[in-house]
Amino acid sequence: MDSKQVGDFLEECLGAVAGVHPSYQPTEAERKTYSTCRDSLCDELASLLQEAVDMKWPFAPEKWQYKQSVSATDKTNLSDLISKNLPQLLACLKASIIAHETSSALAVVFLLDRFLYWTDDSSRLLKITKLLHRLHPDSPVAPQLVIRQARVYLNAGKLQKAEYILSSLINYSGATGCWVYHSESDRALVQAVSIQVRGMILQKLGLWLEAAELIWASLIGYYALPLPDKKGIGTSLGLLANILVSMNDEDFHAFRTNPDIDLSLLRDSSHRLLSAAQAAKMAVIYSQYTSLYVLTNVVTQGTCLLSYSFSMECPASQRRAYLLQAKEAFSIGLLTKAEGELVTSKQELHTFLKAAYSLTVVHKWIGTGQDVVAQATQACQKALSIFYAYDADTKNKDSLCAEIMHLVTQVKLLLQVDPFFKSDKGSYIPDSYRNIQDISVSFTLEGFAKVMQRFQKYHASLCRTNSTKCKQTKDEIDGARLCITSVGTTIETLGTECSYDSNKGVKNAARAEELGPDQKSSGSFARKSDLETTLGSTDSLGSSWQNFSFSSSGSPRPGSSTDAGNIAIRHEVSSQSCLTTEVEDQNLQDFNSGVSSLRSAIPDASFSNTNSDSEKSDLMQAGIETLGTEEDWLTEVGVAVKPSGANVAPQSLSQLTLRTTSSSLSGSFSSESSWEKILVDSSSPTDRNPRSKSRSRAGTVQSSKSSESDGSFFLLETLDSETDVSAHDPTHESQASGSQLTQSLKSLHFDSTKALANPQQNLSHSDPEQCASTETSTESSFEMLEENQSEVCATETAHVSQRRNPLCYSCLKRLSAAAVVPERQYLLSQQDYQALLAGVCNDCLLKRLHSDKMQFKLKKHRTAYSALHLKFSKATGLWAARETCVYIGEPMGEQGKQRTAIWVTFLHQEERLSSYVGKDYLKPRGIQFHLKDVERQMTAQYYVTEFNKSLYDKEVMAQIFFIPSEALLILNGDEIVGCVTVEPYMLGDFVKLTNNTGKKDKSFHATEYGLAFGHFTYLFSDCQEVVVDLQGWVTANGKGLTYLTDPQIHSIKTPKGPSNFAARGLNYFLEEQHGPECNDICHLLSLAPLVREMHVQPERP
Repeated sequence: MDSKQVGDFLEECLGAVAGVHPSYQPTEAERKTYSTCRDSLCDELASLLQEAVDMKWPFAPEKWQYKQSVSATDKTNLSDLISKNLPQLLACLKASIIAHETSSALAVVFLLDRFLYWTDDSSRLLKITKLLHRLHPDSPVAPQLVIRQARVYLNAGKLQKAEYILSSLINYSGATGCWVYHSESDRALVQAVSIQVRGMILQKLGLWLEAAELIWASLIGYYALPLPDKKGIGTSLGLLANILVSMNDEDFHAFRTNPDIDLSLLRDSSHRLLSAAQAAKMAVIYSQYTSLYVLTNVVTQGTCLLSYSFSMECPASQRRAYLLQAKEAFSIGLLTKAEGELVTSKQELHTFLKAAYSLTVVHKWIGTGQDVVAQATQACQKALSIFYAYDADTKNKDSLCAEIMHLVTQVKLLLQVDPFFKSDKGSYIPDSYRNIQDISVSFTLEGFAKVMQRFQKYHASLCRTNSTKCKQTKDEIDGARLCITSVGTTIETLGTECSYDSNKGVKNAARAEELGPDQKSSGSFARKSDLETTLGSTDSLGSSWQNFSFSSSGSPRPGSSTDAGNIAIRHEVSSQSCLTTEVEDQNLQDFNSGVSSLRSAIPDASFSNTNSDSEKSDLMQAGIETLGTEEDWLTEVGVAVKPSGANVAPQSLSQLTLRTTSSSLSGSFSSESSWEKILVDSSSPTDRNPRSKSRSRAGTVQSSKSSESDGSFFLLETLDSETDVSAHDPTHESQASGSQLTQSLKSLHFDSTKALANPQQNLSHSDPEQCASTETSTESSFEMLEENQSEVCATETAHVSQRRNPLCYSCLKRLSAAAVVPERQYLLSQQDYQALLAGVCNDCLLKRLHSDKMQFKLKKHRTAYSALHLKFSKATGLWAARETCVYIGEPMGEQGKQRTAIWVTFLHQEERLSSYVGKDYLKPRGIQFHLKDVERQMTAQYYVTEFNKSLYDKEVMAQIFFIPSEALLILNGDEIVGCVTVEPYMLGDFVKLTNNTGKKDKSFHATEYGLAFGHFTYLFSDCQEVVVDLQGWVTANGKGLTYLTDPQIHSIKTPKGPSNFAARGLNYFLEEQHGPECNDICHLLSLAPLVREMHVQPERP
C-alpha cells in the first residue's frame, strides 16, 4: 500500500470509531466480518496480536532486541512483518472497531504504532486510540501508545503536555489506565523509556548537562533488565552522542566527574567529541539489524569525528585521518538503502540528506575537486527543497520521496560511495565496526530504582500541577492510572484591557473554530494586554505560532492540509534574491545635540477597544514611551540614516556583491585569517567589552599602533567604564551552584551604590533619556557608540590588547600569527572556517562580523542555501559553528514590529521531527543584531538554569526554561549573504508576564517566579544585570513548567542601547517591577533584600 492508500484507510477507521455509539449492538454480519479478518492474519501476526491483547509486553519487541546470540531468523524487524501484512491489519482494525471488539482494536493499534510513526501517520492512529478510549474507558491502552502521544507532543512543540505524560509514568512506575504488568522489570522498562524521552525534551531546550544525566539514567535502566534491551541501549547511546556534540566542555567536565556516572563504558572519555563518537559507534553495533537506526547513529558518529577534526585538540597530523573516518561513517549511512528502495519516514529522509551533505563537506576538506563538491552541494540543496514540500504534502509523498532519494543517489555517484564487504548479510555495518568488545556493567534494577528516586520529587510535583480529569468522562481518575486524554495544561485567556481591532478579533475567532478542539488555543486570539508592547521590546511573535496545521507525525507544517480541523496559512512572498542592501555610512553626530527632541511624551491612555488604524494601535499598546521606528531613534540622537534600500533593484545570488561606501578596504590583502584584526571607523568601535579591571571614563581608549600591523589598519577598542573584567572572562564567571549558591546569595547584602554609583559616569555626557525609549527590543547595543565619542579624534584609531579566552581559536592563534582582513569583509577564508568550526569567543566573532555599513535581509524565500549553524555558550563565552544546509520557507503569516517569523528547516537541527522558526528583521540589519539576539537569550538561559538549581535545593519543583536560540549565517559559496536566528517551534497559549520597564501581570502565579528570577539574576550577576520582558508559555496554575523566549537584559556590563536601559533599566526593575518588597519565592530562596536607594531615577513620560 502506498502512503495515500494507508491514509485513506486510516480515515475510514477514524470515521468508523467516531460514528459508533456506545449502546450500539453490532450485527451478526459485522461480528462475522471481524472473525474473518482476524483469521486471515498469518500465524506470526496472529500470535503477536494475541500477546498484545494479553498485555504480554509494554512495547512491541524486535526479535533481536533481547538476545545475546542472534540467529538468521532474528535479523528481521517487526516493521517488515507489518509492511507485508498492512492491508490485512488495517482491515482487522476497522472490523474490530465496528464489532465493538475494543481490546482487539487497541491491540492492532499497538502493533501498527511504531510502523505508522515512521511513516508519519501517528496523528490519526492516536486519534483512533483516544476515541476508542472514549467508548470503553476500561480497555487497556499500551504504555507504548501513551509514550507515543508524548513523543508526538514533543515534535509538535507541546512540551508541557509531553512532560506531564512522562512525569506521570515515571512517578507512578509506569501505571497507565487498566494496563496490567506481568513483571517489575516491565515497569522499569517503561520508566527507562519515559526518562529517555524526557531527556530528549531537555535536549530540545538546550539543557545539555541535564539531558545527558537523564539519558544516562535510561541507560542504567536498559542494562539492568534481566535481558538487557539492546534497542533501548542503542537509542540512548545515540542520543547521548548527539548531546555531547552540542555540550560545552565545562558541562562535559561536570558530567564526566559526576560520581554517579561511569564513562568507562565509552572507553575514551578524554575528549568530549571522541566520547561522543564512541557512543555513536556503540549505538551502531547495538542496532545493526535496523537500517534506520544504523543510518541515524553513523551520521551522528561522522558528525562527531568531523567536528573533532577541526577542534584545537586534534593534532594537525591526525586531522586527515579523522576526516577519513567521518567519510566512512557517512558512506555507511548512505548505503543502508539500495537505489530504488522505498523510504517512508520523514526522519529517515532528513538523515539521508544530512549524511549526503556532511559527506560533501568532508570531501571539500580532503581536497576533492571543486566542481564535484559544487555539484553535490547543489543536489543536496535541491533535495532539501523537495523535502520541505514532502513535509507539507499529504498526497504525493511517495513521488517526492523518490525524487529526494534519486538526488541522494546522485551525490553517492559523484562522491564515489562504494559498497563495503560484510560477512553478516542481515547487518548494515562492515565487519570493521565489530571490533568493539562488550564491557561488563554492574547495573541492577535496585540501582536503577535509586537513580529514579532522585527525580521522584520533581515528577511528583509536576503531576500535581496538572488536571487528572479524563476528558471523555470528566471524572477524576486515580493519579496512578494515567489516562491518555487527561492532560490539562492550557490556561484561560486574560480579560485585560488593551488596544484591539474588533474586525481582526472576529476573524481570529472564526479561525479558532476552524482549528477544532484539539488545535484550538485560547491564547492565540486573546486580546493583547498592555504588557505585550514593551519599550524596546522583542516582537511577540510567539503569540501567533499556534495557528498552524500539523503533519501526521505531530510537528507543525507550513503547507496546506486536507486534514479536518487543521488550517494552513500560506503567504505569497517576494521572489527577489537574497541580497545585501547598500547603506550610507552612518556617521554619528555628537550625542548631546538634539537630545531634547529625542522623544515625545505620551500621556496616559485608557486601553479600551478601538478600531483605529494599526499605527495608532501600536502606539497605544506601548502604554509608556515609544518611538515610531529604530530609524526614528537614530535620527533623534543624530545618526544620519539612509532609507534601507527599498528602491534598489533585486539581484540574483550569482550577481550578488557586497558593497560599501568606504574605500579603505580597497587595498590588496592575502587570504589569511582576519579574525585577529578588523578595519574600523573611529565612529564605529567594534569592541565595547571590558578588558581590564582598571576603570576609565566611557569613550576613553588606550591606543597604540599594533606591532603586527603595517600601519594600513588598526583595531579600535573602547574600555567600558562600568564593568569588571569578570563580566566576559569565563574563568571569572561565578561557579556557585546548589546549596553553595544559595549560601552565597544569603550573604549578599545589596548596596545599590555598588551597581549604580556615579550615575553620571554611567550616562557619560549624554542626556539620561537618550536610550530610554524605543519601539524595538531586538536592537542590540551594537547600534550604540560609547557615550563620549566626542573625546576621540575622528581620525584616531587604536589597537588594544584584549583579554584572551583560552578556549577561543582566534585568541590563541593571535599569539603566534598575524593576519589581515579579506578584501571583502564577509568572504570567508579557510582560516575563518577553521576558527568558526573550532570555536571563537564572542568578542572575536563580533570583531570579525560587525559592520555599521553592511546590512542584510533575506529577500528570497522558499530557497535552500548552504549555511553555518552557530551556537553560543554563555558558560564558556564561545560560538561554535557547523556547516549545514538550510531551507528558508515562507513567512508564518504574522509579524512583529521589527521582525518576521519564517518556517525554517535545516539539516543540523537538534530535533529532526520538530519544526523550527526563523526570525529575520523587517528592514536590513547588520549581522551583529542577530548575534546579540542569540547571546541575550542564551545568557538568560544560563541564569535561569542556576535559578532552577536554587529552586530545586529548596524543594520547589517549578521550573523555568528559555527556548534555545541559534544563528544561521546564510552563504553564497564562501560569502555570507544573510543571517537569521532560529529556535524550536512551540505550540500553546502565549502570555506575557512582565515587560522591560515596570509592568507585570499578577494574574499568573508564574509571574512571582519571574520576579524572583529577576531578583536572583541581579544578585548572581553581582548587581550588574537583570533579565526582564518575560513572555512565553505557562501551565494552568503557573506552578509547573514555564517556557520563555525573547527576553531583554538591562545591564551595566555592556553599553546602553535601545534594548538595554543600563542603570535606568535596573532601577525600573528594583523600584517598580519587583519593588522594595520581596514575594514568597524570594523569601523562600533567602535572596538578600533589595535596598531602596535609587541613584538614577527612572524618567516618566
